[in-house]
Amino acid sequence: MKTEKKSVIIGISVMMFLIVVILSGIIISNKSVKIEQLNAQNTDLNMTIEERDSLVNEMVSTFDEIEQNLTFVRDKRGQLVLSRGEGDKNQKELLVADIKLMNEMLEESSKKIDELDKRLKSSGVEINSFKNKIAQLNKNIEDQNNSIQLLQAQLEERDYKINELDIQMVQLHSDIALKTDSIVEKSQIIEAKDNELNKVFFASGTLKELKEHGVVASEGGILGLGKSNSVPDNLNDSYFTELDQRSVRTVPIFTKKAEFISEHPDSSYSFIFEDDMIAYLQIEDPEEFWKISKYAILAVK
Repeated sequence: MKTEKKSVIIGISVMMFLIVVILSGIIISNKSVKIEQLNAQNTDLNMTIEERDSLVNEMVSTFDEIEQNLTFVRDKRGQLVLSRGEGDKNQKELLVADIKLMNEMLEESSKKIDELDKRLKSSGVEINSFKNKIAQLNKNIEDQNNSIQLLQAQLEERDYKINELDIQMVQLHSDIALKTDSIVEKSQIIEAKDNELNKVFFASGTLKELKEHGVVASEGGILGLGKSNSVPDNLNDSYFTELDQRSVRTVPIFTKKAEFISEHPDSSYSFIFEDDMIAYLQIEDPEEFWKISKYAILAVK
């Protein structure tokens, strides 16, 4: 009996030992699976954290770059002046180049924001502050775009007004040119008439020479002068020297005696002597001297 009891106890002990061993194996196996699962989760979490950190760093860097671009555009726009003056063509070229540069920078910034927004959504990372930042940057870009469009509109309006002014200036120059031509033409006509009105004629010679050239009448009178104080149409003008009464004050004579056959007030002229010779005629008052006749005939001896 004792031997059987002992055998039963040993059998039970072995069974209990086997059960403990099996349970321990199961527990250890379950723990290993959980550890592997935790390790896998930890790895995934680390990758997620690294991706998030990389995305955050890239976003912060890109945000800084975009804000620098927006600051540059804002400052550049504030420096632009729409005015017209010297070097206007060069100034317009600079304005167009600056506006083009600003548009390119805003377009580049807008593309970068779109890319960041897509990456943020696809990453599954919820960062509200970044979403708000992207929305704010989009609003700033929209405002800058509106300002630049306004600037372009002002530039186009200025160019339109400049073109209108240029057309008006061309028309004005044309009108001035026509009026100038008309004034020049009228001035030339007036000058020609004035010159004609101030033409006077002078002839001198012995009485015989004057008669031979048809300046003095053979009967003893003067053709067109003398008693009638007129000059006939058949007077020999070729014998006379044409003068301008506005500028002529002296006429060389070089003779011993001289006497006017034409009528001229005595107070309007004088004979200037040098070495007992009449050197020249001095016209003291041209208006009075030529008042009676435009033809002066002087007989010399």
